[in-house]
Amino acid sequence: MSSIPAKESHITSYPKFIGRSLWLATEGSFAFYAWMTMLTMLFLVGANAWANQVAGGMIGTNMTDQVSWGLYIANFTFMVGLAAGGVMMVIPAYLYHDRKMHDVVILGELLAIAAIVMCLLFVVADLGRPDRFWHMLPGIGKFNWPISMLTWDVIVLNGYLVLNLHICGYLLYMRFLGRKPNPTWYIPFVMLSIVWAISIHTVTAFLYCGLGGRPFWNTALLTPRFLASAFVSGPAFIIVAMVLIKRLTGIGGLDHPIATLTRIIRVTILINLLMVASELFTEFYTGGSHVSAAKYLFFGLHGKTALVPWTWTAIGLNITAALLFLWPGLLGFRWRPLLVAACCMAFVGAWIEKGMGLIVPGFIPSTLHEVVEYVPSQLEWKVTVGIWAFGLMVFTIAVKTALPTLKRPAEH
Repeated sequence: MSSIPAKESHITSYPKFIGRSLWLATEGSFAFYAWMTMLTMLFLVGANAWANQVAGGMIGTNMTDQVSWGLYIANFTFMVGLAAGGVMMVIPAYLYHDRKMHDVVILGELLAIAAIVMCLLFVVADLGRPDRFWHMLPGIGKFNWPISMLTWDVIVLNGYLVLNLHICGYLLYMRFLGRKPNPTWYIPFVMLSIVWAISIHTVTAFLYCGLGGRPFWNTALLTPRFLASAFVSGPAFIIVAMVLIKRLTGIGGLDHPIATLTRIIRVTILINLLMVASELFTEFYTGGSHVSAAKYLFFGLHGKTALVPWTWTAIGLNITAALLFLWPGLLGFRWRPLLVAACCMAFVGAWIEKGMGLIVPGFIPSTLHEVVEYVPSQLEWKVTVGIWAFGLMVFTIAVKTALPTLKRPAEH
């Protein structure tokens, strides 16, 4: 409980809150410092690779005129889904008044913040040079709103980041002051964030399926597929995070949220697989020239098979994870390692399916029917690892700051 006097001004109490948060974020055990040191080293490797990319140009990547979106945009697409997936904790807590989910709902919001930060970094990496942002600044460049779907994506992603920063910041500040949060200051924003979470992935899907020259993406199922896979990857990540938090800190009350998220994944992973099967039937049964991208993805085309191992790995992981989630015994405490394994398989399967398995085949074959393959360069992998390390650092620090609130029952 805070020692802040009840009538102390926010002008003096807020700096104390910031200082307390910084102290909580930086103190910890040897394992914590080892984890953060490893992430910092990986981040520095990525930052160095990105600096080389800025200095040498995009020639350091393996992207070409034919395949202009690669590993960066694949990760961007997946991270948008991960950010939206955090809402699967918010809906049971606030719409169905699940009290036990209410106590730990902030984990989903913190995940959304870390994921959106990673989204923005992947976009910066894909731009090649960060100064190219000026093209989107109204007055200097041209924002092209509301015509351009890209500008809609910029608005919804930044809006979602601001919403979650406000909700988490306000709740943590009230806990620091030892006061009950005023619903007027956060409930409307929580409700708005639920709609906003759906919108960020809807707009991202529209960004792809609105491109008429890319028939692989021209499907009405793309948006629901994005949402279904988001509601697999987001809860899967949070389950693993809660298992680790419980093991490392001994915080109780996490078994019920873990069970709720597991039941959600049981449904969403099947819906996602059903839509993938529907897509495959439509592509291969009807045939035609537009099936070339799907053939390249699953079986290779003209001897080019770079994506085939990725695709079948994703399918194997998703089906295995679905079978494990359908097993009723998975929620038993003794099978917790198997639950973590199922979550990891579902997470990696969704990352491949929505990333490399969706973005790259949209460009192969090209609009001139050329088959130009794309395999990420070493530089791209380094930048990607660096951004993931930075995102995990943001999430770790945010969770560390929120740990005292997780140890006490929620007051809101």
